[in-house]
Amino acid sequence: MENELKKAIDLRKNGSYLESNELLLKLVEQFPHHASLNYQCAWSFDLLGEEAKAVPFYENAIKIGLPQTELEGAYVGLGSTYRTLGEYEKSKITFLKGLESFPSNRALQTFYAMTLYNLNDHSKAMELLLNCLIETTNDEKIKSYKKAIEFYSDKLDEVWK
Repeated sequence: MENELKKAIDLRKNGSYLESNELLLKLVEQFPHHASLNYQCAWSFDLLGEEAKAVPFYENAIKIGLPQTELEGAYVGLGSTYRTLGEYEKSKITFLKGLESFPSNRALQTFYAMTLYNLNDHSKAMELLLNCLIETTNDEKIKSYKKAIEFYSDKLDEVWK
């Protein structure tokens, strides 16, 4: 099974998404309670643009129990997939669960901000994105305004006269 999984991942890395997906589906059929196989299968459906088919595999992978490194990716994948399907509340719940376990994961924060935007929580979305920006940028001009951006990040609707 491990050799087959490696082959499927190599196929994905080489751009053979459909072939990778087909192999992963066969593996999940043989080993339905293998968390990593479910995760990789979900990921393969996302790459094919078949997000709705990815959902049950992400959900199974998380429920079965993934290693921490894969769990981070599964929360990003499932939350993002829910968002693209218009299931914004499920997306928000997924990202909040992910952020409980991985509070400094910038990908989770960024995709969560997109969900907040879809839920019309524009202020919180901008605050998250601005904080991600100032904490990760190498741009010297932005870094020179770090204190100001931090200060205003949660006060975008305030007006000073």
